Amino acid sequence: LLSGSLYESRKTKKSKRRAWWYGKEMSIGLVVLLGFFLLMDWWMLSRMREPVRDVGRIQVKFLDGNSSTIFIAEELKRSGRKKPQNAIYPRLLAKAAHALAEGENKPEPPDLWAEPYTAASLWFPCAHAQNLKQVGTNNGYIMVTANGGINQQRVAVCNAVAVARLLNATLVLPRFMYSSVWRDASQFGDIYQEDHFIDYLKPDIEIVKRIPEELQSLDLEAIGSLVTDVDIMKEAKPSFYLKYILPILHLNKVVHFVGFGNRLASDPVPFELQRLRCRCNFHALRFVPKIQEVGALLVKRMRQNDTGLGHLDHYLVGPFAQSRIKGRKDRVLKTSRYLALHLRFEIDMVAHSLCEFGGGEAEKQELAAYREIHFPALVELTKTKRFPSPAQLKSEGLCPLMPEETVLMLAALGFKRRTHIYLAGSHIYRGGSRLAALTTLFPNLITKEKLLSSAEIEPFLNFSSQLAAVDFIVSTASDAFAITDPGSQFSSLVAGYRIYYGGGKMPTIRPNKRRLSDIFAKNDTIEWRVFEKRVRKAVRQNKRVFSRPLGRSVYRYPRCKECMCFRE
Repeated sequence: LLSGSLYESRKTKKSKRRAWWYGKEMSIGLVVLLGFFLLMDWWMLSRMREPVRDVGRIQVKFLDGNSSTIFIAEELKRSGRKKPQNAIYPRLLAKAAHALAEGENKPEPPDLWAEPYTAASLWFPCAHAQNLKQVGTNNGYIMVTANGGINQQRVAVCNAVAVARLLNATLVLPRFMYSSVWRDASQFGDIYQEDHFIDYLKPDIEIVKRIPEELQSLDLEAIGSLVTDVDIMKEAKPSFYLKYILPILHLNKVVHFVGFGNRLASDPVPFELQRLRCRCNFHALRFVPKIQEVGALLVKRMRQNDTGLGHLDHYLVGPFAQSRIKGRKDRVLKTSRYLALHLRFEIDMVAHSLCEFGGGEAEKQELAAYREIHFPALVELTKTKRFPSPAQLKSEGLCPLMPEETVLMLAALGFKRRTHIYLAGSHIYRGGSRLAALTTLFPNLITKEKLLSSAEIEPFLNFSSQLAAVDFIVSTASDAFAITDPGSQFSSLVAGYRIYYGGGKMPTIRPNKRRLSDIFAKNDTIEWRVFEKRVRKAVRQNKRVFSRPLGRSVYRYPRCKECMCFRE
């Protein structure tokens, strides 16, 4: 009996030791397995070395096709952020990184590079049809010195053309005002082809390069012929010019508009004058060969030296759009494609918005100091008027999209990590640190400064308007164009040009910032699949095809009877 009890006791102890050993083995196995998965995850999300491809005469880095998404926290740390844990939207950025890694071999959404609505292809250009009747005696000369950057100046020029026709006056070739902000002394002839502008609009109005000698010595301010933006209300109707400007023209034979920013209403404007605005913007303004050539070079490099032509190449760069394939005279369609992105996040935009961008107290002080210097009127206004809080501005969609929000939008729309992205403009607030998430998830993002050699870009240095013209060409020629601020003049002009000449094949991504703000507000809880679905829906709704709304610019919304025709 004793020996039997001893045997059972030993058997029980042995079973316990075996169970303990099996448990220990299982725990070790789980730890090893977990370590293996962590190691694999780190390997998948680590950055691989980028090969260098020869694009034209310079070396440009593009991401290898086998590379996967990278580890966000490590890359932010590498880019200079001392506290990557404070990154904006870290949870969503991590999910976007995983989605991009998993989606490398998945097909892109079918309408990512196309207009989703067939009605877009039913509109075609017809502003070239001249239908103005010749008028009688000329009433004098209209001079214009346009302010702002190249985009504001472009609108001012075409509005001046319409006003000159309205007043039956000769237009003197417009001049551009030097701005302390843009710091560019370029004049009309440095950006646009003067002779083409004059000749193309000859059936509509007379344009001369200078006023007659007998008028050059006049003190225009003394005789009341100098008209500034203070004298003209914004969006002034044609009746204003007929009532107040025409008598001055009759009396002095010359009127000089100084500034002329946004000084002609979109409606009500007679059909003929509205069409003339379109003829000016889409046909008469042609960039000089110097700008066309470098624009064509950039487009070619963005297409990785593809010799085929894009839909808008001929209109944008003229003879430089010709195919380089010897012995081929027919039009060769390009096969590669790229996305152009206008990231409106310069310090002037950021400071003027009165919004907050995740930079804490240091950012607030920096932007407040900038406003004191560059926007003193706004500073004084904030002392007497109550403005919405930054949170309210954000919820109403009145704040610029941050780079972090932009990258999340692009990832949610379905763009691949390897997508080639051209960044129009490069003076982003806080520079590389704010671009870290964007360049991390989409490393094939590049600017003109990196695509061009020092010798190629040197003639354009210190000429911001000419560089902006180059950006206009590359952005307009892109296969898809993404806007981050629908109110931007540059984005509006590019989008309008793509509508006018694109034949319904040149999609533009216009985010609804109010809806996106509501989506981003749920960044701590929303799942990536839901985030994707909601972002795509918000962007798709803004791609709907419609005629120009009353009171909106023909430069931005050319789908109207004055500018385009509709194929029934």
